Amino acid sequence: MLKLETRPQPSSFWGYGSPLLALAVTVVLGVILFMALGKDPVRGLEVFFWEPIKSGYALGELMVKATPLLLIALGLAVCFRSNVWNIGAEGQYIIGAVAASGVALLADKSTGGWIVIPVLLAGMLGGMLWAGITALLRDRFNANEILVSLMLVYVASLVLGYLVYGPWKDPQGYNFPQSKTFEAITRIPRLFDGSRVSIGLVLALLGVGALWVFLFRTRAGFAQLVGGLAPDAARYAGFSSRQALWLALLVSGGAAGLAGALEVAGPIGQLTPYVPAGYGFAAIIVAFVGRLHPVGMVFSAILMSMFYIGGELAQSRLGLPKSLTGVFQGLLLFSLLACDTLVNYRLKWGKR
Repeated sequence: MLKLETRPQPSSFWGYGSPLLALAVTVVLGVILFMALGKDPVRGLEVFFWEPIKSGYALGELMVKATPLLLIALGLAVCFRSNVWNIGAEGQYIIGAVAASGVALLADKSTGGWIVIPVLLAGMLGGMLWAGITALLRDRFNANEILVSLMLVYVASLVLGYLVYGPWKDPQGYNFPQSKTFEAITRIPRLFDGSRVSIGLVLALLGVGALWVFLFRTRAGFAQLVGGLAPDAARYAGFSSRQALWLALLVSGGAAGLAGALEVAGPIGQLTPYVPAGYGFAAIIVAFVGRLHPVGMVFSAILMSMFYIGGELAQSRLGLPKSLTGVFQGLLLFSLLACDTLVNYRLKWGKR
């Protein structure tokens, strides 16, 4: 009988090389998938891995997609390293977008450029508030944060739907469920002319540096790491598990809310039912492919944004459904799980 046996000493090399192996496995499975669909696999891989980087404009669009993924993943990394399983970043992202839109809709022709800061702060506070509900229920009633945070995603979607179909619906929008277009002064400043890349990319990269310092150079970050790896040791050392819970969820919610604010006040420019793009769920994969390390998540965010753009191009150029994006994300996740399993365990034949 084939069984899994724990390795005495897992390979440190494959501990970091596992994501690369998982990507290679994903590419092989993608080739098989394209062939099964009757499409040229070389052209399919070109659409996913070459088209998003072949020009300056394409690279700009890649960064636009990678920015929210990276921001959300940075917050999730704090949670997961603290052994707090926030699965509802998508809901915090939505509420952040809603809160930022509420401030942006208050602007008029006479509003100054300072409005951008309240817009972003509102997004962060909205995400923190939504994550705080999960923290409160976990802290006070020991509710499972996985279920609570996930269920709140659907509540956030209902809140968004109510607003864009109701009070915030643009009366001159030809009955489309969307808010009016935000005033130009509320839009997030762009880094380059002719590109949609905004200062959100700079904020995300600053977040990478801030998270690295927090996790590896501060006492609070050390407390989060110890609490995640060894809760009993953390309690013995005097670290508060309640403080770790609240800090992890508030940081994660704030990062997701900021991503939502940057999205509606940046590329979208208004609040629509299509704000939820699955970034909150995809960022979970980004976090784990990046090994919950700030630098690793930069590369995994770029990879995941290539899947998003590749799925859109596959729809228009190859006649394939846009859901192919989710297929590739799932292939990458399960390939990573399989590779990680073989890093820590080995297959062995034994007697039944």
